[in-house]
Amino acid sequence: MDAIFKTDQGKIRKLNEDSGGIFLNSANHYLAIVADGMGGHNAGEVASQIAVSSLGELWENTKSFTSPEMAEQWIRTQVEYVNKKIFEHSQLHPECEGMGTTLVAALCLDGFATIVNIGDSRCYLHNENGFKQITEDHSLVNELVKAGEISAEDAEFHPRKNMLLKAMGTELETDMDILTVTLEENDKLLLCSDGLSNKLSVAEMQEIIKDEIELDQKAKKLINLANHYGGEDNISVAIIAAQAESRCKD
Repeated sequence: MDAIFKTDQGKIRKLNEDSGGIFLNSANHYLAIVADGMGGHNAGEVASQIAVSSLGELWENTKSFTSPEMAEQWIRTQVEYVNKKIFEHSQLHPECEGMGTTLVAALCLDGFATIVNIGDSRCYLHNENGFKQITEDHSLVNELVKAGEISAEDAEFHPRKNMLLKAMGTELETDMDILTVTLEENDKLLLCSDGLSNKLSVAEMQEIIKDEIELDQKAKKLINLANHYGGEDNISVAIIAAQAESRCKD
């Protein structure tokens, strides 16, 4: 298994409130995370950093799991714990009141990946069947699309496109989506903040992900294209590539 994380401030924002990283446990299994912080007075940066550093540390001190059920239970328990940690930090620090973060993370184990998401940061899967988004945005416009009130095309330009229905750390308890997918040789996962997904089409992302170049170059190309299209937001990308025997080992 190979993995890379990169983040960029973009061309407009004065601060990068995105956080993320790639973490290894004792069995050399990966946890990839992307978190897009929100909140005034730089508090979004605080929320995303707490989410990433806390989950990363927990993973590094965890042994691996042999089943999707074990992985799903672990990630649910730890995200609930870190959500409470962010919320309590905001209560103790008035300048951080109301802060929160999106979260998308992937536990990569032998032959499968377990993914959690809260908010509108996304995970895409590239395999022999193509390239598709496998998480669902927790946003107002996505609910409007699902209800048939607006089209997917209308959603791209909706004035309340950035309104989230779920976030991590804004309440004492949080709701999350968790799913597990099979990972076979040459499959790839792309995790990203909306600074990427709002600027690139699915076809453009797919073209770069399937390109025969190093993961580092894939990540750079994705970020550079988002900046080329305006770079109005912070841009974060994590890519995980399954190699021989679908084993997430370095």
